[in-house]
Amino acid sequence: MAEIILSLIAGLVLFLHAVHQLSTTIQAAVGDRAAVWIKRYTSNAINGVIVGAVITAILGSSSAVIIITIVFVNANLLAFKNAMGIVLGANIGTTVSSQIIALDVGKYSPIFLLIGFVLLFVPKVPKASDTGRVVFYFGLLFFGLYFMESAVEPMKDEAHFTNWMEKTENHLLGAVIGAMVTLVIQSSSATVGIALILAKKELLTLTGAIAVMLGAELGTCSDTLLATIRGSRQALKTGLFHLSFNLISIILGLLLFAPFVDLVKIVSAGSSIERTVANGHMLFNLLGVLIFVWTIPLFEKALNRIVPENPDDIRVFA
Repeated sequence: MAEIILSLIAGLVLFLHAVHQLSTTIQAAVGDRAAVWIKRYTSNAINGVIVGAVITAILGSSSAVIIITIVFVNANLLAFKNAMGIVLGANIGTTVSSQIIALDVGKYSPIFLLIGFVLLFVPKVPKASDTGRVVFYFGLLFFGLYFMESAVEPMKDEAHFTNWMEKTENHLLGAVIGAMVTLVIQSSSATVGIALILAKKELLTLTGAIAVMLGAELGTCSDTLLATIRGSRQALKTGLFHLSFNLISIILGLLLFAPFVDLVKIVSAGSSIERTVANGHMLFNLLGVLIFVWTIPLFEKALNRIVPENPDDIRVFA
């Protein structure tokens, strides 16, 4: 059992390292352009949603995009009202990672690692080296998932582990587990990825995996809230909006859990369980954004009352 746990930890560390490095590498490559997109194309809520979704899909981290947005708001480069659309879009963009994970490309990860490694050493071609880093870290991400997948296989015969997994059938407990895991590892993508792997290996049912996914959506708010510490009131309101949106969406998801699971099954008819969970992740966030994008003015008024604007803040939006 100890060997299984160590192997699982090793795979998780590889995955988290790859996610961080991939996000950092891509952010360094397109960071300035991302800043331009955020500032130029967020004049209304719909545009903000689109920009947030696209940039998050590219960077592979909703937390990174929301933290960048909070930094912009704190620097008076972006209005709080416009930032809310980006936050909603980031929740859609992050579901792309779960769709990629569900493709089951882990067994081909050595190919990505080899291509990326070769490109890293192409002399005097910086673009080839940058591309090599991206390809290499994608390969490392998939290898980490594949490593975890192999590690959990023997757990089918571990009674204590299977009994613990069965507790996620209670969707409230499953959501709490998902939130706690995300709070510890600071990556909702990793939590959803683990849920996909466990479901694929029949260690987690569809119900349990979706419950864990819902909880992961709440756990991911922690790092964005940390980014608001000692920031302006506008930045604080952006972080609170992210928390409020996720919290209300999760409450609705838990209240309507059974109908939602049935809807996911209908949409994913004939799909594998890992693809069904990934579809549930995307459907949950899409529905949440479609419902709440029209309520942005109400959220803005409510948060302005809860956190009144500081008259000392200078508002200069480019």
